[in-house]
Amino acid sequence: MGVRRAVDAAKKTFGEGVYILGEIIHNESVTDEIKKLGTKIIDSPDEIDGGTVIIRSHGVGKDVYDKLKAKNVEIIDCTCPFVLKIHNIVQKYHSLGYKIFITGEKSHPEVEGINGWCENSAIVIDADYENVEVNADDMICLVSQTTYSETRFKKILEFFSKKTVKTLEVFKTICYTTRERQEEAEILSKTCDAMVVVGGKHSSNTKKLMRICQGNCENVYFISNPDELNYKNFINYKKVGIVAGASTPDEQSMEVFSKMEETTEVKSSNTMEEAMSAMGDSQPKFRIGQKIVATISAATDDGLALYINNTKKEIMLPKEEMTCESYNKADYASKVGEDIEVMIVELNPVKLSEKAIVAQKEEEEAIAKIANGEIFTVTCTGSNKGGLTAKLGSYDVFIPSSQIRIGFVKDLDKFIGKTLRLKAEKVENQGRRKQIVGSQRVILEAEKAERDAAKAQKEEEFFSSINEGDVVTGTVVRFAAFGAFVDVNGFDCLAHISDLSWTNAKTPADVLEIGKQYEFKVLKCDKETKKVSLGYKQLQPKPWQLAADKYAIGETVKGKVVRIVSFGAFVEVEKGIDGLVHVSQISHEWLENPTSVLKVGDEVEAKILDMDVEKEKMTLSIKALTPAPEGVAPRKRERREEGEAAEGEEKPRRERRRDARPAQDDDEPREWTEGGVSGISLGDLINKD
Repeated sequence: MGVRRAVDAAKKTFGEGVYILGEIIHNESVTDEIKKLGTKIIDSPDEIDGGTVIIRSHGVGKDVYDKLKAKNVEIIDCTCPFVLKIHNIVQKYHSLGYKIFITGEKSHPEVEGINGWCENSAIVIDADYENVEVNADDMICLVSQTTYSETRFKKILEFFSKKTVKTLEVFKTICYTTRERQEEAEILSKTCDAMVVVGGKHSSNTKKLMRICQGNCENVYFISNPDELNYKNFINYKKVGIVAGASTPDEQSMEVFSKMEETTEVKSSNTMEEAMSAMGDSQPKFRIGQKIVATISAATDDGLALYINNTKKEIMLPKEEMTCESYNKADYASKVGEDIEVMIVELNPVKLSEKAIVAQKEEEEAIAKIANGEIFTVTCTGSNKGGLTAKLGSYDVFIPSSQIRIGFVKDLDKFIGKTLRLKAEKVENQGRRKQIVGSQRVILEAEKAERDAAKAQKEEEFFSSINEGDVVTGTVVRFAAFGAFVDVNGFDCLAHISDLSWTNAKTPADVLEIGKQYEFKVLKCDKETKKVSLGYKQLQPKPWQLAADKYAIGETVKGKVVRIVSFGAFVEVEKGIDGLVHVSQISHEWLENPTSVLKVGDEVEAKILDMDVEKEKMTLSIKALTPAPEGVAPRKRERREEGEAAEGEEKPRRERRRDARPAQDDDEPREWTEGGVSGISLGDLINKD
């Protein structure tokens, strides 16, 4: 991939003023083609003063970049991403005080470039690795040339692992394509009668392939281009293997294959199409949701070009699928060559996403918490015979009908579109089956049990701190026809309407206001039934207790007639205080019945004749406030002999009183008067001189 990108850049940018720092690749055919385009090959920045310089895939040291920038040279950097990765590692660990060891060929341009990122202080080791000396307090960073021998690197790593050093950081930076080519050469050379190695004579990785083949096969042909091979020499071989170096263009390998197929009498067991198909079949099979590690090969305006390891594919990672808050191409230019983990989200064509990995990780963390009992919410999207269905990320959620709430659910459809709180009863994640079986009922039952326990504890604390006769402060929370409910320390108590006022309130609202605090007296406290009765009027003075300060004998008061009896009328002076106006005190004239003058609801004025606060009695007089009419003798009546009566008349009052007393309510207050004595009471007669 790095070589191909460098060659493409050289073919796009060429001509006068364009230079390549060294051969673009170690392939004579390609190099000659580039030269024909007018591009010059230089060995050092000192050879130019300006223009455009293409840096080949092998890369260069830091000092080369500094020199080019000082000359204001335009740089087209085609350094292989895998080589750039090594540059970053070396620069980092060198700054941390590590000794840098590079496995590779000391004179190879790639190794020279790597060494340039640690101030040329690296120790380059190859076949002479056993002569390397290290100290116990050394911090060592070991990297490798990308085209180095896999077998030899393993031996060097084994050598270092036996040494006692303070720290050993190992980075296996051999390019995977190099490893694959070496493995393929090893397998083919053991099974083929002849091997053809295609590549440049100066190519390090191609020469390694040749040595591998020579170790297993007697007939090895090393060619730099298809024209160097006499194809008729292969007629007698039954099986021929073809391998190519990393710097060998694909068309050269295919040309060798085609010409060999044309000239051999016995055709190859595979046609070219079959061979290419077989190569394709060896590529990894992708699947949606698969996470892969790719190498950043370029940063573009649209995102990152990623080279997929173990394939020959370069795929775009759109900037919209990256996790950065704001994508800037310049920020990722220095990260070319670094690895990045992405997820395959679509096939045919393959599409990649970095955000999908973050989302998957977040989902996995959330599912782990849910599996451990954490409550989660879902919006129901459907129903079936067994219950409700929903989605949570990539998981299907099922809520059995018995687990929706406490009690039976008849109509499931009314829950569609509703949000439920759930606890997982079961989490399944096997293959493609990802399902959560949830229950809201267990949450509701647990919350109810918690409320009940809290209520029981609260009641216990409440009833242990309250007794009959206590005065408590409570807030009126609601009214009923029979009284008011009062919150006392979080517990509902009842103040019956009969205990709200001494004046017989009709509704609780006549006395109390919802939301206001009052003091109440505890009248009854039943801990078994959890009921508390409160009284409000018990803490208020009775109307008669204040009457002595408000009223005095001889004063005039206003009131309303509230009840009429045969012996007089009761007048409400104020709520809770009634006064009696005796029939004899209603008018200066004789009245047979109070109703002839008064009726219930009349507003009257009266004079207080007498008042007994302890007995809650008040005697009033209406006639005392009006002058007697002239010529009218008060209560004048003809006397008759005892027992005598005119025809059709009743007996005299005295006789009637002896015979039978008028029917009166025993509960009504009474005042005795002597008939015919103009309103003079018995007490007045006794006290009279």
